[in-house]
Amino acid sequence: MPRFDLLVLGAGPAGSAAAITAARAGLRVALIDKRRFPRDKLCGGGFTGRSMRYFREIFGTDAPYDGIPHRDAISFCAFGQEVGQFTGIQPLHMTMRRDLDHALVQAALAAGATDLTGQRVDAIDADAPTVTLRDQCITAPLMVAADGVNSATARALFGRAFDPQKIGFALEVEVPTETPPDTPVRIDFGAADWGYGWDFPKVCGRTIGVGGMMQRNTDLKASLATYLSQLGVTTDSPVKGQFLPFGSYRRIPGQGTVLLVGDAAGLVDPITGEGIAYAMKSGQLAAQSAIGALHRGNPGSALPRYRAALRPIHRAIDQARMIRPLIFLPACRSGFISGFRNSSTLRTEYMRLLAGETEYGQITRRTIARLPRFIVRSLTN
Repeated sequence: MPRFDLLVLGAGPAGSAAAITAARAGLRVALIDKRRFPRDKLCGGGFTGRSMRYFREIFGTDAPYDGIPHRDAISFCAFGQEVGQFTGIQPLHMTMRRDLDHALVQAALAAGATDLTGQRVDAIDADAPTVTLRDQCITAPLMVAADGVNSATARALFGRAFDPQKIGFALEVEVPTETPPDTPVRIDFGAADWGYGWDFPKVCGRTIGVGGMMQRNTDLKASLATYLSQLGVTTDSPVKGQFLPFGSYRRIPGQGTVLLVGDAAGLVDPITGEGIAYAMKSGQLAAQSAIGALHRGNPGSALPRYRAALRPIHRAIDQARMIRPLIFLPACRSGFISGFRNSSTLRTEYMRLLAGETEYGQITRRTIARLPRFIVRSLTN
């Protein structure tokens, strides 16, 4: 049986970030995934300023791969009304997950992680922890589970990967059409109930999708069809679907010597749906917690270390959940639209949030300060 210090199950952004962090620290790391890379992944692929900042901090290079297009304009709509278009913002990078994930995996392998991608996982023993692959059984003192929203590891630990009453769902299509380089990114709040739509212009076309709370969207296909019609888009491209764990994170992200990261831990922004940034950061934090625990000869201390390290991310998600009803509750919609249109401060703070220059705490404080005016607008419109 091969000897490893750390098993990383899942080789997306969270797993690759964990693997490269641990391997550079001298740990023997097994990077496991049932797929070979490159592979396709349902995701808008928006790489915000926060994502780029975390990427550079963790992976140590300027960009994941060459030729990533970026946009410096974004258009916001809400419940069928245009809220505003903003230009000259910090670049929003439009990645293709096939290329992005492949680049991150290659960086982790180059740092010394052992390549165990493309192998079916037959069994997970979360107590050991041990992973049984098609032709071998591997174990280590600690495991980082980055196996996505449908995490088999979370099922092994807790009986289910997520609470269906709190999870979201998303549908998406890739539309192969030329887009001018000055085409803005578009976000439509309310394209799905308690959710949003997105239209991301890329080199190979447009990535268009809708996502919202699953229990509130019994016919998300109809919502996507309506959104495509609003955009004037007709396409025969296949529709892809995926659960979206936005806003419902695990308070205890693991058990024993197993740490959950990224989507497996529910670390997704509950307003924007952004998950790549928190995926990479949580992978790094889990690996750092594992490194510290192993150096002290106490693998069991990794989870408490990791929980403490995640507090700022958990706090940001909680603050975003506090704001979310002010956007999506029917009684608040007109106040939200008016407030966002008329408050340059709120718009600036939101742009700074996407750029990774601030967190939800500042926006929450400003929102609370404006709450009386917000309520008045909602009642008078």
